[in-house]
Amino acid sequence: MAIDPICKMTVDEKTAKFRSEYKGKNYYFCAPGCKKKFDSAPAKYAE
Repeated sequence: MAIDPICKMTVDEKTAKFRSEYKGKNYYFCAPGCKKKFDSAPAKYAE
């Protein structure tokens, strides 16, 4: 399980509909709004 970097919800990587890659790492999101927020400023939210 992954943690949505925006809202901190638990997301199953296998079934996640929303995902992004940043600096070679995959990030998974619970909803399109979280993905959009991450994609607008990934350095702010990436670990």
